[in-house]
Amino acid sequence: MSSQPSSRRVLAIDPGREKSGLAVVDARDGCLHREIVPTPDLVPRAAEIAGEYEPGALVVGDRTGGRLALDELRAALALPVEPVDEHRSTEEARQLYLDTVPPRGLARLIPRGLRTPPGPIDDYAAWVLGRRYLGRQGDTSL
Repeated sequence: MSSQPSSRRVLAIDPGREKSGLAVVDARDGCLHREIVPTPDLVPRAAEIAGEYEPGALVVGDRTGGRLALDELRAALALPVEPVDEHRSTEEARQLYLDTVPPRGLARLIPRGLRTPPGPIDDYAAWVLGRRYLGRQGDTSL
């Protein structure tokens, strides 16, 4: 990676009580990384990812667990921390999942409106939060 953090790249976090979604979102290249981690592992894993991808900001959902996560993340990472509205991010994450993961096998026969992700989508919710933040900054290529 480059030696300078990119202001057009963010580490987005959808914090939860038991598990949290993380995504590295770049204004030009889209989602570079996403994963779900147990919430107790959130801060050290976020620090590892930030070291690898060098984002310009840390974007954190403002609802479930967000306030506690904000304080811990601010203390652990030397990045600007930006809260982002999580309203309806789970529904948007479901749509993002359906848009980016084509159905396989018999699932192709199920109408899109009836399809559901096979597991948690907290990582897609983090991706949504990163896109919202970058869109707010005027990066409309997402």
